[in-house]
Amino acid sequence: MGAAALAGCSPVGKPSLPPGDLVGMSHALGHRLRDGQFPAPPEIRQTGVLIVGGGISGLSAAWKLANAAVDDFLVLEMESEAGGNSRAGQSPFIAYPWGAHYLPLPSRESKAVRELLAELGVLQGDPKAAQPTYDERYLCATPQERVYRNGLWDEGLLPQRGLDAAEREQQKRFHERMEAIKHTKGNDGRPAFAIPMEYSSHDPVWRKLDRIPFSQWLNDNGFTAPTLHWLANYACRDDYGMAHDQTSAWAGLHYFACRNGEASNAASDTVLTAPEGNAWLARGLARGAAGRVLTDALVWRIEEGKSTVAVDVLFGAKTVRFEAQQLIWAAPAFVLPRVWPAMPGELKAAALAGDYAPWLTANLHLSDFPEERHGAPPAWDNVFYDSPGLGYVVATHQLIRRRLSGTVFTYYRALHDVTPAEGRRLLLETPREAWAEGILAELERVHPDIRRLTTRLDIFRNGHAMRRPVPGSLWGGHSSRGEPQGQREKLANFQSRRITLAHADLSGFSLFEEAQYRGVLAAERIMRTRGVRFKSSI
Repeated sequence: MGAAALAGCSPVGKPSLPPGDLVGMSHALGHRLRDGQFPAPPEIRQTGVLIVGGGISGLSAAWKLANAAVDDFLVLEMESEAGGNSRAGQSPFIAYPWGAHYLPLPSRESKAVRELLAELGVLQGDPKAAQPTYDERYLCATPQERVYRNGLWDEGLLPQRGLDAAEREQQKRFHERMEAIKHTKGNDGRPAFAIPMEYSSHDPVWRKLDRIPFSQWLNDNGFTAPTLHWLANYACRDDYGMAHDQTSAWAGLHYFACRNGEASNAASDTVLTAPEGNAWLARGLARGAAGRVLTDALVWRIEEGKSTVAVDVLFGAKTVRFEAQQLIWAAPAFVLPRVWPAMPGELKAAALAGDYAPWLTANLHLSDFPEERHGAPPAWDNVFYDSPGLGYVVATHQLIRRRLSGTVFTYYRALHDVTPAEGRRLLLETPREAWAEGILAELERVHPDIRRLTTRLDIFRNGHAMRRPVPGSLWGGHSSRGEPQGQREKLANFQSRRITLAHADLSGFSLFEEAQYRGVLAAERIMRTRGVRFKSSI
């Protein structure tokens, strides 16, 4: 089913649609950058470090600065609240996510993630331990996931019912191959795939996989089973907002092979989650920036000088100029050329080289749990095998020991089946009622009474949800070997005297671990420049 087909008019005889809102990232404010005509700044404010972007990267930079006792910084966020893709909503009885909703057990390479989790009391004991103990309230309650296929639920993500012996053997071989790659090192001694991605091997044997689509790698290695291609496609849609035949094979393998975190009190594939998704992580990062986050702030001009960098910011109808000693750009890369007229040409080309996946999220408020089909019992993550949407997560799943009459289902949909530009147009022009009708019709195949039980249905649109790791976008070379750098690497390695970049875009795809790493790295670079003593988190 195509993206446009998801939206439709309410069929005759169907009950009226539940109320709700059409919300999302502030495209109207963002589009003002194209129009120009901003008022001159009547006011000038001074600060040491100015962080533009209050998503995970910007908050991570603030977290690192605050933990090093640096207090002369401000965070500017264009939206009405910070958090980026990790924001959440609140119903009368439960919180629920608007975007990112889980964090896998962090590997040893994800030092900053472990440090944050220990600070928040979620990781208990030594953050460097091979198998730390985690607060059970954040370990996803069982069952964790199930998949709906051919009218039945299967436990786990990979369907098992009705498969012949050959397909089951391919599934087994695929899992064994991924497990082997997890423990494989390149000729430089680094893991073939690590997270953060910069810790991965530089070995050309692995990096050359960036040149082909993930679907081709599967076929080339004898993985032709429909269920395996579905799993790979689901994985790429879930993390990258794109199909597996559009995704770099390096990125596809990274999804399956980069994470090897373990816990003393949970299985290795357990994830950390909360009713509000990853908003608790964003709040934890923001604690040290209390009082220093300015929202509804549209940066429209940057000028780098010899001793300061001037940043013009629109608040409502008024422009304020900030003069900072250092600037951390933690907003999406594609925006920077619009606000920095003197941006170096090569860097500008790198910032504009990538595209972004459009996403749709919906939160359905239910008066009771809906009717179930046969098969595996209700889970936290409920995935659809043959459907335009990815499925839904259940906000109350972590409260499984409490008796609740109602719940919230958070539905996810990557608009991967149209071009990114067409997906953004659909998000901008399609009314809420059309999206809501399409989502309810899709869910009715699984839960026949869900329309009757839905008391509210809100739609969240994100036209530039994440940078797309298309083939060739991640590894264009490595400067230490005298090879030309790719566009992504130019972004990742750039630092001028006053301006440092920090965003998941610098990794080429959007994951919490990548966004945090980029923010912490930027903060540490600036502290070295300023002569601040600190203990590295990366």
